[in-house]
Amino acid sequence: MNNNVITISRQYGSGGREIGQRLAKKLGIPFYDKELVALAAQKSGMSEDYFQNADERRTSSLLYSLSVGNYAFDTPGTTQNLMPNDKLFLLQSQIIRKAAAKGPCVIVGRCADYVLQGKPHILRVFLYADRKFRIQHAVEAYGLNAQKADASVNKIDRQRAAYYNFYTSLKWNDFTNYDLCLNTASIGFDRAVEIISAACGG
Repeated sequence: MNNNVITISRQYGSGGREIGQRLAKKLGIPFYDKELVALAAQKSGMSEDYFQNADERRTSSLLYSLSVGNYAFDTPGTTQNLMPNDKLFLLQSQIIRKAAAKGPCVIVGRCADYVLQGKPHILRVFLYADRKFRIQHAVEAYGLNAQKADASVNKIDRQRAAYYNFYTSLKWNDFTNYDLCLNTASIGFDRAVEIISAACGG
């Protein structure tokens, strides 16, 4: 594989998790999404519930300005006074870097494209789809209430955008931040997997 780490940013309901799972299975490499929360909890010695509500939500503090690259997370007491959102971001960033250093993998969300910027062999993917498709997929795949799905799609997209913009100082929906952008409503999930796999030499 020419690009052995694939990061997937995605609009809610565009199929990011499903496509990431299928891609990882096709390529025979590890997959990380919500698993990063569990790994962060394990690393911190705290309960997974502590981090669940902070996942991919920006903090209200000013601690985002701390650079993940030079922040000495392993120093005793370093994260003691951090907000859960900041602590989770730093933990997940460290886990993402270690996972990428080990070899090929697929990582969904969590600003992985930014965390791994400057590293070789990274394919940064953004998945999007029209609103009608995303609402329908959210209802069918995630069990959302049909009457509330529209509001949920709006809310979660805003949360993801705010999280990404906050921690990276970049724009989540700026296609120039990514190497490959795919409309999953137009091409379908299977074709998206094929295209991404081909793009990374798989």
